[in-house]
Amino acid sequence: MSVSKETKQKLIGRFQINDKDTGSSEVQVAVLTERIRHLTEHFKTHKKDNHSRKGLLTMVSTRKKLLNYLRRTNYDKYLKVIQELELRK
Repeated sequence: MSVSKETKQKLIGRFQINDKDTGSSEVQVAVLTERIRHLTEHFKTHKKDNHSRKGLLTMVSTRKKLLNYLRRTNYDKYLKVIQELELRK
């Protein structure tokens, strides 16, 4: 299962820079975080689902790369995103 359209639109609305922004680093990190949280809940009941676990690890590494990019380019936005999504540094 993926993130619902409504949830994704809310995340985009919260983190977008302008009206047409759907692909900035902040938006991508927010959507990936929601998908990661959803999959983490999935693994609490399906412990042996190793195929989905590989996808989870890929998403985590992609989010880490995006956060490193954001930290390098705009540290203030990085701190804001980390705080709003309740992520560890």
